[in-house]
Amino acid sequence: MPPPTLIVARAVRNATQALWIEHAAPSTVPLPVDAVAQRELVRALLARHGWNTASCQIANPGIAHWFSPDQDAVVGYVAAGGVWVVAGAPVCAPEHRAAVAGAFEAAATRQGRRVCYFGAQAPEAEDLAGTGPLARLLIGAQPVWDPRGWPAIVACKASLRSQIARARNKDVAVHAWPAERAARQPELQRCLHEWLASRGLPPMHFLVEPATLRAPEGRRVFVAQRHGTPVAYLVATPVPRRAGWLFEQIVRSHDAPNGTTELLIDSAMRELAADGAAWITLGLAPLSRIAAGTETSQGALVRLLRAWARDHGRRFYHFAGLEAFRARLQPAAWEPVYLLSRERRTSLRTLYAVAWAFGGTAPPRFVARALLRAWAAPS
Repeated sequence: MPPPTLIVARAVRNATQALWIEHAAPSTVPLPVDAVAQRELVRALLARHGWNTASCQIANPGIAHWFSPDQDAVVGYVAAGGVWVVAGAPVCAPEHRAAVAGAFEAAATRQGRRVCYFGAQAPEAEDLAGTGPLARLLIGAQPVWDPRGWPAIVACKASLRSQIARARNKDVAVHAWPAERAARQPELQRCLHEWLASRGLPPMHFLVEPATLRAPEGRRVFVAQRHGTPVAYLVATPVPRRAGWLFEQIVRSHDAPNGTTELLIDSAMRELAADGAAWITLGLAPLSRIAAGTETSQGALVRLLRAWARDHGRRFYHFAGLEAFRARLQPAAWEPVYLLSRERRTSLRTLYAVAWAFGGTAPPRFVARALLRAWAAPS
């Protein structure tokens, strides 16, 4: 039998959740009519409660928002395949997380929808596990650094210094640009178009949205220029409750010399550390097995699909290469990242919805586009 203190804590949590659900609107709380005011509310809530890396991306284009009754919490999500796919977890005070999730899930149920949480982390998984069945699938890991220790990493890593020097020897220099200026620059759009054209997959969305500069507020942008012409850029998104930043996007044009990516990371690490940052991540390394995460028992087919994607999906996305590159930068730690869903085991329907959210269309259509793109690509 659980100890009395745990029983009382669960009772208080469940009662609080019931109140949230009772007072939630049928589908969502009325939002400010002005879209600008709605964006400002999202930004204010992120500044107050933003801790989860994925949740801090909910200002990106294409992500819908559900607000709590008192507008002190927000959930960013994409509707896909009959499922509301959440970016990370609810953005709210930690003590309200389970209650906010319950109210959001109730709103989804009233619309005939299910819910899953893509990009949740361990504290959020623990909070949600106490409120009902919860499948927890390990989807990868995110590497993290204290940028104040970055110079020491560079000093003892000859290969990293060599790459940075390569870019500098090719006259590449990195400058911080105001995000609003970056959003208006056609040179950066050219870099983006060239970078997208070089990818194995068609442009994706949700948490890998390419048009991050359409929502520049609060972001930092570092631009690599060669002879005054931009050849690459890095977009950093704030993670306020961790006093840190997500390096959300690193974009290279065809003309970016070797070492440009490393030079961008080096410049951003040093400047953000000087401005007081204590935490940096490059985001999720999908299917990484480097973090020791705990997941619920999964069906054989889900395990097979995950293994196949990692071992044979490199034609479209080099999972192992991405993990290896980030590991070479000597992160201080790797944090496990999860897909959570209200079921005993992660279902194929949930995975289908996640694929729909990222692809922006039904998976068969996205796969057809990817195959046509691969067929048309030069050998």
